Amino acid sequence: MIKKLFRRKILHHILEEIDIEEHRLHRSLNAFDLTVLGIGAIIGVGIFVLTGTTAARFAGPGVVLSFVISGAACAFTALCYAEFAALIPVAGSAYNYAYATLGEMVAWIIGWDLILEYIVASIAVAIGWSGYFVSILNATGIHIPVWCSNPPGAAPGAIINLPAVFIVLFLTTLLVIGIKESVRFTSLMVFVKLVTVFVFIAVGIFNVKPANWVPFMPFGLKGVMTGAAIVFFAYIGFDAISTAAEETKNPQKNMPIGIILSLIICTILYLVVAALLTGMVSYRELNHPAPVAHALRLVGFRWGSALVSVGAVAGITSVLLVMLMGQPRVFFSMSRDGLLWPWISKVHPRFRTPYISQTITGIAVAGCAGFIDIGTAAELCNIGTLFAFAIVCGGIVVLRRTHPDMKRPFRCPLVPLIPLLGITFCAALMLSLPRLTWIRFVVWLIVGLFIYFFYGIRHSRMAQK
Repeated sequence: MIKKLFRRKILHHILEEIDIEEHRLHRSLNAFDLTVLGIGAIIGVGIFVLTGTTAARFAGPGVVLSFVISGAACAFTALCYAEFAALIPVAGSAYNYAYATLGEMVAWIIGWDLILEYIVASIAVAIGWSGYFVSILNATGIHIPVWCSNPPGAAPGAIINLPAVFIVLFLTTLLVIGIKESVRFTSLMVFVKLVTVFVFIAVGIFNVKPANWVPFMPFGLKGVMTGAAIVFFAYIGFDAISTAAEETKNPQKNMPIGIILSLIICTILYLVVAALLTGMVSYRELNHPAPVAHALRLVGFRWGSALVSVGAVAGITSVLLVMLMGQPRVFFSMSRDGLLWPWISKVHPRFRTPYISQTITGIAVAGCAGFIDIGTAAELCNIGTLFAFAIVCGGIVVLRRTHPDMKRPFRCPLVPLIPLLGITFCAALMLSLPRLTWIRFVVWLIVGLFIYFFYGIRHSRMAQK
């Protein structure tokens, strides 16, 4: 039994599997495409919402340090991801990395964990998108009835959140048609939101009042750490780049470039926006659903509200698309390994996309986004992602010991220091999350282990070798 639980994939077997015709995905992405996907996944709710609300409730102007701490955790992890993505360029991301280093049961836990991360993140982002979209329509004089723009219980007479349902189904259709078409759409959304961010920076530079940065940490170091655990949600998404490895041309070169470059660009933008936002107005004024737009109104730029709302919709759309892209590829990879039912890993004969897993994900997310309200989605996503990140960092240390002479197209520097720092930062952020989040996370893992022991362990392809 112990051997079964910790049986590992042989690396050359993993690479052989992706060349099987019935499971082969279309390789069409380059380094620029991957960087766009990364920026599309990272810049969204974090920069337009979490920056302000976290400053107001937890960290004050010290939210800049919160982003530095979260960014450091991601930087250490990104270097480990880059080595794995270049070495094992297959769909499934951290799931396959764990399978090759730490064994099948750990891989299952990570795969099940990633399913939670991407689905709950997609639901939360879809609901957020709906809120911004409805507010923009209201500003233009178009009013969507309450019954079809809110989930049951959110408002009197509310029945379904149709905008959230429609955006999920539209993006799911786009992803089924093809990954390249999805990247083109994401590129447009990224351009719109970057223009919005740069306009805010240009306005903010000339409206900063240094007195607003005092006191810098009104809630102390604990507040900064709590803020770091929450704004970590802003970084969720860079790991989704690695799920597209099987659809990347020359992944050994392009995957590390896309992962690291997108994280660097987004971290710089987060730090600049956080500093300017808390310098423009007092952090006490930022506990607002749209803090960036609110800050612009307070300093006299009323047109900024409309501009930021448009940028926020574009930003949230691209985040949602990448989240919806990541989860099906984890599903697809687990099914291909026999740990989930085989029909899930079918590839569309024309579009060469994992259309069944993509469709299942789209329907599940659309249904939940239409009928429920996710209040703790950010916290639940954060703990799942941090856990996966810690496993990836640990996997690099293990692989360096078990396969020291393997040719690595990209090498994480200063091993084991960098991976151990990544594990330490991720663990510290996980411990800063509420206990209820931990309880929900453990319950999800128990359900996953039940499925594994009653289906996955007996049908695993590794059991047949």
